[in-house]
Amino acid sequence: MEAKEGMEYPELQGAVAAATPGFSGLRQSSTKPVWTLLEEAAQMKTEGNAFYRERNIRSAIGRYHRALLILRGLDSDVMSVKGFGPETPALTPEQQDSLRKTQVDCYNNLAACLLQRQSVDYTRVREYSLRVLQWRPGDVKALYRAGVATLEMGDAQTAKQYLTQACRGQPNDANVRKHLQKVEEKLNRELQKEKAMYRGMFSSGLKSSSTEGIDQTNRAGEGD
Repeated sequence: MEAKEGMEYPELQGAVAAATPGFSGLRQSSTKPVWTLLEEAAQMKTEGNAFYRERNIRSAIGRYHRALLILRGLDSDVMSVKGFGPETPALTPEQQDSLRKTQVDCYNNLAACLLQRQSVDYTRVREYSLRVLQWRPGDVKALYRAGVATLEMGDAQTAKQYLTQACRGQPNDANVRKHLQKVEEKLNRELQKEKAMYRGMFSSGLKSSSTEGIDQTNRAGEGD
């Protein structure tokens, strides 16, 4: 996770502030019990889901980011990498599972939200989806969104890998199959373009050799 979780977009600070009264945009240390923080984060996620169903994407994004901010202080992976702030509390296996589940759901849902925006940041969609796959390999939704984003970013070959895995998990999903077909069409166009380029290079080479041979023949027929 990043040091400024939830602040990737300037306009999201307002969304997060709206999600939690009194939120200043900065992570503050908390002395609340671990389970209380986990429950607050889960509640933020639930509220985000409700906003998403209502198509209130901005508020949904705010809730998901706020949930991730709450969990940041409990995630030893984040704090050990960043090397600052208070030590994270020791979590029980059950608490660790709850933490990861909420994080994975929030990142998955954030990717879904970003795909609903008028101007889609496919780089961010791919990043969030890959975070999900880091913790939950084989997650069909994350594979699908990673494939869609990667395709839009121009890497059809990698997109095919994500979408093929997603199709194995959900072979009857129409959206997965539709984007997998788009990938195949793009790869086919690229292949045809590459073949045409090589044909052009080969034809130019033959033409050049033929012209050179004619010139040499003409020179051979000239007197000294």
